[in-house]
Amino acid sequence: MSPHAFSLRQLQYAVAVADALSFSRAAEACHVSQPSLSAQLAQLERALGVTLFERDQRKVMPTAAGRELIARARRLVTDADDLGTAAQRLADPLSGTLRLGVIPTLSPYLLPSITPALRRAFPHLKLAWVEDKTAALAEALEAGRLDGALVALEAELPDFEHDVIGIDRFVLAFPRGHAFSHHRGPVSLDQLKGVDFLLLDDGHCFRDQALEVCSRSRAHEVDFRATSLSTLVQMVAGGAGLTLLPELAAPTELQRARLESRPLAWPKAQRTLALVWRKRAPLAEALRALAKVIRETQRRPGAGP
Repeated sequence: MSPHAFSLRQLQYAVAVADALSFSRAAEACHVSQPSLSAQLAQLERALGVTLFERDQRKVMPTAAGRELIARARRLVTDADDLGTAAQRLADPLSGTLRLGVIPTLSPYLLPSITPALRRAFPHLKLAWVEDKTAALAEALEAGRLDGALVALEAELPDFEHDVIGIDRFVLAFPRGHAFSHHRGPVSLDQLKGVDFLLLDDGHCFRDQALEVCSRSRAHEVDFRATSLSTLVQMVAGGAGLTLLPELAAPTELQRARLESRPLAWPKAQRTLALVWRKRAPLAEALRALAKVIRETQRRPGAGP
């Protein structure tokens, strides 16, 4: 086989510049001098016969052709990283560090209960958690910055592998003394018609699911969007409206804001929690082992407070 006209290192430099939109910051991230990085990128462009970046004194940005080729370079770099990880993990796939993402509507309520169990099950494994919205976690996972992520499968996700850890049903949260306080059994969607609802801000997958409940019940969304479930329940406690909570979060948030709750009489008012990862990732078996422990040790979603 004839040697390639470019190197993996050069592809890494191109990806770094595309991420930083700066030669100096990319050079710093790659621990090389800027002249060296610029020279390697110029060599890469000559080898490909394509200009990857537009350059002037004020900004750097990928060309149209550069965006397409850098996307392919990113996949190659990620695959190379996975190859190195696979080699390191052959001896012990459950040692070293796993970089895991988790969505904000899940992390405060699940991580405290599963962390001790994960430490006991995998004493040589270090878990580095990153909390962010689903879209950001999916992007980081595709780019190889994360090994896996705990998300809700109802969100728009790339074609990831996954292992389900549980079903998290939604409950209706309202102030004590509200009319629903005297209601027995689940609340139907018809009973929510015209009710003022408080929802999370854009970007939270839980917002999209709660919005569907509002749409189907013809409830009214209040002109306020919270950044967290904790903010939502405090607003409900202040009389601004009602809201939905994942049942996994309900014990903490209801007690904190002194609210009451009722289940919803709609079977789709729930989310499917899962650990997801890239297809063909070398850590798939290790991630499945983690998912099994999480599934067995978490406070089961749907079991109620």
